[in-house]
Amino acid sequence: MATTGSSDYKSYLNQLEGTLDTYLVGKAPALPVGVKDFIVNVMPYLTVIFLILALPLLLGLIGLTAFTVPFAFVAGVGSGFTYMASIAVAIVTAVLEIIALPGLFKRQKKSWTLLYYVALIGGVSSILSLNLWGLVIGTGISLYILFQIKSYYK
Repeated sequence: MATTGSSDYKSYLNQLEGTLDTYLVGKAPALPVGVKDFIVNVMPYLTVIFLILALPLLLGLIGLTAFTVPFAFVAGVGSGFTYMASIAVAIVTAVLEIIALPGLFKRQKKSWTLLYYVALIGGVSSILSLNLWGLVIGTGISLYILFQIKSYYK
């Protein structure tokens, strides 16, 4: 029975990917080829830089949260949950980016798919935190760029 749920989940993600492909590649204005080439060539290195910069922040956030969460629960259950959810999202996205990194250099489709999942997780996080600007600007631009360069990954 677990395989049925897994296949439903994957079919939903594939359907969403197809819909986004239709709108972000087929109907949206295309980026110039030179810009796409630049993004594809620079993206693995930018990912490394951002992961290196994020690591001390994540470790600090985890340490700070371990200290502040008990006090946040006194302020309200939602505050403590928000802290923990933010940390969980940050850790999951960092792990997915680390896993995707070798394939980004080799332009593998599975790495593009992992970055697609990172963008979706960011979108869900923005929705749950009611951050509409983050959803529209951050997730929207991320998905647009990802789908514009999708054809470079095989």
